[in-house]
Amino acid sequence: MTNNNQRSFFFNVDWLTVLVYLALCAIGLLSIHSAVFDPDHPGLVDLDTNYGKQFVFFIVSAVVAVVILLLESRFLSALAPIGYVITTLLLITVLVVGRNVGGNQAWIPLGGGFRLQPSEFAKLATCLLLARYLSGVNIKLTEVKSFAVAAAIIFVPMFLIMLQPDAGSTLVFSSLLFVLYREGLSPYFLILEGLFIVLFVATLKLDNMVWVISALVAVALFIMWLFRRNRQMLITVVAGAIISIAFVFSVEFIYDHVLKPHQKSRIDIVLGITDDPRGKGYNVNQSKIAIGSGKLWGKGYMEGTQTKYSFVPEQSTDFIFCTVGEEFGFAGSVVVIGLYMLLVLRIIHIAERQRSPFSRIYAYGVASVIFFHVFINVGMTIGIVPSIGIPLPFISYGGSSLISFTIMLFVLIKLDSNRMGII
Repeated sequence: MTNNNQRSFFFNVDWLTVLVYLALCAIGLLSIHSAVFDPDHPGLVDLDTNYGKQFVFFIVSAVVAVVILLLESRFLSALAPIGYVITTLLLITVLVVGRNVGGNQAWIPLGGGFRLQPSEFAKLATCLLLARYLSGVNIKLTEVKSFAVAAAIIFVPMFLIMLQPDAGSTLVFSSLLFVLYREGLSPYFLILEGLFIVLFVATLKLDNMVWVISALVAVALFIMWLFRRNRQMLITVVAGAIISIAFVFSVEFIYDHVLKPHQKSRIDIVLGITDDPRGKGYNVNQSKIAIGSGKLWGKGYMEGTQTKYSFVPEQSTDFIFCTVGEEFGFAGSVVVIGLYMLLVLRIIHIAERQRSPFSRIYAYGVASVIFFHVFINVGMTIGIVPSIGIPLPFISYGGSSLISFTIMLFVLIKLDSNRMGII
């Protein structure tokens, strides 16, 4: 290793980002230890427990992080297509030999109680390949060909994950639309995505397509009248109205023929269509009780009654934020959310100081994925979004999640440490 590499490793690494990462991992280890504590196996490194396994996952992640920091930055860019192909093959493999857990065939058993979730690594591979493609010469998202290729890079893993079916991981890839917007995609696409969310809620909430479509047509006609002298705007509005109406029909079809009963029930509960706190809404209801019972300062570490008596299912994975809310209260929750906000804002700051387009685009991909995970995971624990089952980065139990997010973050840190070079 050259002296230049040594200087790069010790002096150019963004240590603030590393410290936030370590803080979140520490909170995760303590929260998992409290959530599934077993008096017969009190040790934090007991491999018979989830917290013991998570400690091993953290050690592995730390080793992987150091290895990444010692690699040449150019190698990370060159690895993007290979990583994408490997994760795509794994996503196909899991559909054949995967283990079904919780209704999703998303894990490949590795033996010894360990298993691999390829969808977690697919997010990393997609961010890398998308960054490599968009940073190429003469790539402009305003051109149909460039946009189609970028969309295909995102859609392929989305489609394979949807077949598992893992709705949560599938939706994560939609966050990469913000990357495309940052790189020149028309803001109309963001407006259209927001409109789709409104239409999705309205279609299911009103349970009447005629009303929704009538409202769409009325709004479209009003906008067309306002901009009647702007031909380009008229074409845009007509196209948007047609796409929106088609989306309304697709929502009905997907809800009735694609979504599974438990997925539909979760959506119905969040939208207030049904109210079943002792049945289908039990998880979210208990989650809100746990978080609310923590009040301002919480009940104290390992003193949470909802946690201790396992009232909240999946408490060490999807609902780990309940443990934070119950045991450390509103103050502890603010600290955790604050750490995530600091991390995302820091990543955006890192993105904007890059000289390499590849590094900048990849950084925005990382920021988008992490933000989406945090928003959805915390949102579902407090009942403002459907329970779709995605982990809280660096905190939820799971080796695939922790290792993949660690690789994702430290690849960025490595690229940033070499930002004065050209990739």
